[in-house]
Amino acid sequence: MVRKTVTQRILPPKRLSGEFVVPGDKSISHRAIILSSIADGSSKISNLSVGNDCLSTINCLRVLGVRFARQANKRSIVQIHGADIDGLVEAKNVLDAGNSGTTMRLLAGVLATRSFFSVITGDASLRSRPMGRLIEPLRAMGADIRGRADDSYAPLVIKGGKLRGLRYALSVPSAQIKSAILLAGLFAEGDTIIEQTLVSRDHTERMLELMGANLKRDGTRLRLKPLAASLAPVEVTVPGDISSAAYWLVAGAIHPNASIRVLNCGVNPTRTGIIDILVAMKAKLKIENQRDEANEPVADLVVESSQLEATEISGDIVPRLIDEIPVLAVAACMARGTTIIRSASELRVKESDRIATTVSELSRLGAKIEELPDGMVIHGGAVLSGAEVKSHRDHRLAMSLAIAGLIARGETTICDAQVAEISYPDFWIQLERLVSH
Repeated sequence: MVRKTVTQRILPPKRLSGEFVVPGDKSISHRAIILSSIADGSSKISNLSVGNDCLSTINCLRVLGVRFARQANKRSIVQIHGADIDGLVEAKNVLDAGNSGTTMRLLAGVLATRSFFSVITGDASLRSRPMGRLIEPLRAMGADIRGRADDSYAPLVIKGGKLRGLRYALSVPSAQIKSAILLAGLFAEGDTIIEQTLVSRDHTERMLELMGANLKRDGTRLRLKPLAASLAPVEVTVPGDISSAAYWLVAGAIHPNASIRVLNCGVNPTRTGIIDILVAMKAKLKIENQRDEANEPVADLVVESSQLEATEISGDIVPRLIDEIPVLAVAACMARGTTIIRSASELRVKESDRIATTVSELSRLGAKIEELPDGMVIHGGAVLSGAEVKSHRDHRLAMSLAIAGLIARGETTICDAQVAEISYPDFWIQLERLVSH
């Protein structure tokens, strides 16, 4: 099969102006799909992310026997007919998670509870991402789970069954590993206790609470009791994805003539590191109309042209903005002074090595940027010039390079730009609206 590739060309516009809604939060969408699939009854999820990653989750669960129905002409509204955990059936073929690490890791937690045989794989990028940190706790709970290359990589072979709760210390913050353990713990014997060094995004915890799970949170410590009754179905509207909004927030802050408003955006405090850092960099950014929807905080975000100042990003805040570091590096290129990013070694094992690829591609545009083992150093004030750059088939890098192209002199050409559809299918359409408003 020939893979369709798309090249995007960006010219710096005179003005950026617009008001729009970003796609439903990808992290919340995954969790809504999975938890509704193992609930007892029918759930309705609105503003669901329709990117390829969440479609991978739906496709895997459909193969496992879950029924889905979309409203006519409304791809983002999905009815999920949950049949409780016992309604899942053994797949007749290998489950394909595509490019989605969330799909693979969270479904592994579910499949670890089932006595049937499962194999789950993904594309070349996903098969190169480490899975040992996932296999270790699930195996400790009693699942028979194995991976390629001495249990290091997918494909994963899983035969679950009767699990026992465990006490587990997460040495590296990972919402995906934490979520896999919690999903397995729902159906284990005894309590499951997770000790975190830093709090990572807590969408799984919030949705479990909404659906009736007995989960206690005490700072960085979680205690989950096994389900006494089935998870309750829900009717929720997924907030806009702050990771998608991040591109527009940075674009508005670094462009010399910009005013952008993002409506109905999730502002979960475990995800708002991007806002905190932009404010620390002196961005003209306001949070308006704050409210709660489906146990998640939501607000409208407004940003205008700003003179940014350099900052240091490290420590506790990094898990709250790990996906936004590539576009924050673009912001740092335009800031006065030198920005240092540390504590971000997790970027090395994303869809690409995001430290290496961000540094190499921004350097092509003229940025003064250097790699560190766990981050990067960006010397602000360089004049960016258009050039041909590569996405490395990494959706977040492709979109970050597009934002850099908005302030680079001349034309920026982004190869393999179609990967944006993994998380943001309408990104290029919304970018066009923003520059032509």
